[in-house]
Amino acid sequence: MYVKFTHRLFSAMAGPRPVVMSGPSGAGKSTFLKRLLKEFEGVFGFSVSHTTRSPRPGEENGKDYHYVTRAEMQKSIAEGNFIEHAEFSGNMYGTSKAAVKVVQANNLICVLDVDMQGVKSIKKTDLNPIYVSIQPPSMEILENRLRDRKTENEESLQKRLNAARTDMEMSKEPGLFDVVIINDDLDAAYGRLKEALLPEIQKVKVSNKA
Repeated sequence: MYVKFTHRLFSAMAGPRPVVMSGPSGAGKSTFLKRLLKEFEGVFGFSVSHTTRSPRPGEENGKDYHYVTRAEMQKSIAEGNFIEHAEFSGNMYGTSKAAVKVVQANNLICVLDVDMQGVKSIKKTDLNPIYVSIQPPSMEILENRLRDRKTENEESLQKRLNAARTDMEMSKEPGLFDVVIINDDLDAAYGRLKEALLPEIQKVKVSNKA
């Protein structure tokens, strides 16, 4: 287990700071988030992202995504209303400042699950989140985890592995993350994540009791 902290993680802030969580697919982010939401009910919240893609069956505007046109989203990005954005498969996705503020207004810790491009973009804003990187112990272990899922073809798998190599290398960049957790033991890694977020979790709990 390797965990890296910096002094920024524990700096005193008014109200709950958002949490930016990043890491390659298969590293364990979703598993950790589910455990956090179950253990600390009413503490964490998720911002609703914007996208230019069409809603899928059963999806609701304002709940699953804010569905907008490309022109609308490009205009809003140009006006500085987004903290991060990216394009995948011809569609734009992004997180607006307003969406995060909605979560914070409800005294919840806003969780943002973003890629490295998103992390770099958020670094340029005044959001001041806690930056967390979840990484696998090795590429070999990550590949085994992804193959065990049996959810994608070989071409798609190789793309994820290539992205993961870049992600793992960038996570070592000094000062990019407040905490880097190597997920070689699920319970121990979750314990480190919880330890890192506990100051903000306690703030929300105290505030909710007031």
